[in-house]
Amino acid sequence: MNKKKIINDPVYGFISIPTELVYDLIDHPYFQRLRYIKQLGMTHLVYPGALHTRFHHALGAMHLMSMAIETLCNKGAEISPEEKEGLMIAILLHDIGHGPFSHALEHTIVDEIDHEDISILLMNKLNEEFSGNISLAISIFTGSYPKHFLHQLVSSQLDMDRMDYLNRDSYFTGVSEGVISSDRIIKMLTVKDDSIAVEEKGIYSIEKFLIARRLMYWQVYLHKTVIAAEQLLCKIFTRSRELALQGTRFPLTPALSYFLENFITKTEFMASGEHLKTFALLDDTDVMAAVKIWADSPDFVLSKLCHNLINRRLYHVDITNEVPNADFIKQLTASAMKKYNISEHEASYFVFDDDIRNNAYNKGDGNIHILKKNGEITDITLASDNSNLEALSKTVKKYILCYAKELF
Repeated sequence: MNKKKIINDPVYGFISIPTELVYDLIDHPYFQRLRYIKQLGMTHLVYPGALHTRFHHALGAMHLMSMAIETLCNKGAEISPEEKEGLMIAILLHDIGHGPFSHALEHTIVDEIDHEDISILLMNKLNEEFSGNISLAISIFTGSYPKHFLHQLVSSQLDMDRMDYLNRDSYFTGVSEGVISSDRIIKMLTVKDDSIAVEEKGIYSIEKFLIARRLMYWQVYLHKTVIAAEQLLCKIFTRSRELALQGTRFPLTPALSYFLENFITKTEFMASGEHLKTFALLDDTDVMAAVKIWADSPDFVLSKLCHNLINRRLYHVDITNEVPNADFIKQLTASAMKKYNISEHEASYFVFDDDIRNNAYNKGDGNIHILKKNGEITDITLASDNSNLEALSKTVKKYILCYAKELF
């Protein structure tokens, strides 16, 4: 069978599958599952075109990785054929641990566990199936491989993951502010002292990259209506689990029932292969099928929340720099209790507050290094004459208040 396939990608054109091992990994059920997990959770309820998947993103990141490898090798970096394949596999599988609707339900299906933790578990499982042939990729992914710059290509503040998702999310949402010069950035990459650096002439492309990332967070990822939709989905899952743990049973897919009816801690999840095996069967279709079923639930709260999501009756969201007014929250809660004839606890599904954070650049956490013409290395915020970049290195924290629109 010919496994040297090409895939037509709307963002980059033709993407080549480089080796038979990479083809077999793409063909594996763990990876094929990503076809049914949206890249941007519930963002399509705001930007209708945002229906692309983790499958698209992983292939795009692999394509950018192939370009980065070629660039670095042309500049004298020593990357063996085995390391090249390891890099391609590491970036291909970097998001394989995502659950339904990506970040929207993270920490909700399994408490306190990140998709990176699950990605490692799935990679280890795949490594067993593929007779240890992805051990190198795993060591690159975890940062334990001696050549540290290889890990930076997979996970850093200027990695192939971020470069692809900014371009891809911008393309499918239609938000042009997220477009970056990924080709130029990659052509400017080099290796200095076992660390990825950017040639000084690429500094303006990096500035654009960081500003684009900040704008995409406020305009797409943390758009207040996206927040409203994803908070609603989380509240639906929280309520359904609350009922399930009290003994209510729903006609759901076995995989979703497994996690709904059992409260599984991170420690328990990491220790049991059965939990991982069941998690690998979950995707967006399990959750949306459940939402349709729950819409007819005799429980008012669950039914109301599901109807609201199906019909796009989302929360009103206030985003402020200050903590929401406690008296106003009490007033809204009382209004919900009266309008729906529910308890104060049940009203918390219709009125609640939280906070959000936007950090475009974590200075000191794997800095973006600029290689100056005299051979010196300096941080992007020091090398740039754009004073805005220093501000981008500070985490912006805002507060949100969500409540049903009919309450006010």
